[in-house]
Amino acid sequence: MKERFYITTTLAYVNADLHIGHAAEFIRADILARYKKAMGFDIVLNIGTDEHGQKILNTAKEQGLEVQEFVDKQIIKFKEQVQEMDIDYTNWVRTTDEHHQKSAQEFWKRCEVNGDIYKKNYKTKYCVGCEAEKTDSELVNGECPLHPGKKIEEREEENYFFKFSNYQEKLLDLYKNNPDFIIPGFRQNEIYKFVERGLQDFSISRLKEKMPWGIAVPEDDKHVMYVWFDALVNYISTIGWPDNLEEFEKWWPVFQVAGKDNLRFQSAMWQAMLMSAGLEPSKQIHIFGFINSGGQKMSKSIGNVINPSDIIDEYGTDSLRYYVASHLSMYEDSDMTTEKFKEVYNADLANGLGNLVSRTMKMAETYLDEPIKIKSFKFSDNAKELMDNFKINNYMEYIRDAISHADFWIQDKEPFKVIKTNPELAKKAITYSVERLYDISKLLEFIIPETAQKIQELIKANKSPDEPLFLRK
Repeated sequence: MKERFYITTTLAYVNADLHIGHAAEFIRADILARYKKAMGFDIVLNIGTDEHGQKILNTAKEQGLEVQEFVDKQIIKFKEQVQEMDIDYTNWVRTTDEHHQKSAQEFWKRCEVNGDIYKKNYKTKYCVGCEAEKTDSELVNGECPLHPGKKIEEREEENYFFKFSNYQEKLLDLYKNNPDFIIPGFRQNEIYKFVERGLQDFSISRLKEKMPWGIAVPEDDKHVMYVWFDALVNYISTIGWPDNLEEFEKWWPVFQVAGKDNLRFQSAMWQAMLMSAGLEPSKQIHIFGFINSGGQKMSKSIGNVINPSDIIDEYGTDSLRYYVASHLSMYEDSDMTTEKFKEVYNADLANGLGNLVSRTMKMAETYLDEPIKIKSFKFSDNAKELMDNFKINNYMEYIRDAISHADFWIQDKEPFKVIKTNPELAKKAITYSVERLYDISKLLEFIIPETAQKIQELIKANKSPDEPLFLRK
């Protein structure tokens, strides 16, 4: 029986278009899923959309649309963008789907039966951009640092609460017993210290009369679920929970990826919720850094927002995928500009890989009588270790070295000159160069799949490309 691997991204809010941060998260998850599939695993890659909450309701009103009409419209756009990125997902979950809504309600009931849900009046400061409560210490000049310029709302109402405070010791034990539960390690240290300082129960409902766009709280039609409580349940609803436990148990637990603004939600709140519902914690959580531009947080007002669709239109899907994999740090913050992207595109793809393909296959087409016999490909231990540990940046360094070595081999052996004096030796050298190029294409299959396939088709046909794979910009 095949081994199984289940990976999920966080859900994207449908109130705005997908941005470069979404693209990086989706592409990295897709790369790992494709790798696992190549290694013989059955895989589930779950992505989807978070469609409830205040800011989605607000955006729909601003556009003069019924909220369901708005989210349905946005889904079409989102799926087009995800297709542009060549994300080979298996599951697309929507939090407005009937099955997900029933799953969220059942999850609520189980936490309630376990004594972890209660009702009380409270007053709080709330960032609609984050869809999250904020303490004074988290605000900068009275504003959320992640959403500067957006007014912090003060709310006072009766809500249901989740007894987060019940799970301090259990969460600390989870982290102690699983030192690699959160990657990178400094994020695990960060959440450990947060939990160690003590946990405050958090609100998990909103009054329906004030915010009607959400999943109904079981047996209380005056309240809807807080958007985060509802959305997190997607990780189990998408694989059949609770009505198809055979399917659920086949895939759970999950390998999660998320941005650093999700650290608390994914690695503490969600894990406590799972414990309350009697479910096993996640398998592992990878927390990515932010992507800035020109040394600043991307902002429409500043004018430094990078739209992944614009990059794809100008440079192609594989160019974006390559850049994400090789030049955006997975765990530290990265700085990306269109100028930096163009520089990498020309250096690594047009002059690097693209040039290697052209010169190698030109020699093969000119001097070899027939296509080489393709040998079976096997990942080196080094390459496999890097991908097994989700070290995409390091894996790309390995590939760049392979491209450089293949290029140097041609420069050193000069088979295009030797062919005049020793045809047999030159043909062996050219054959070896084509074999190296094939190996590189196999390494790139789950990074830039379309380009890898083009290279393999050229090798099988013993043809040079009609035009460069990557036109210099």
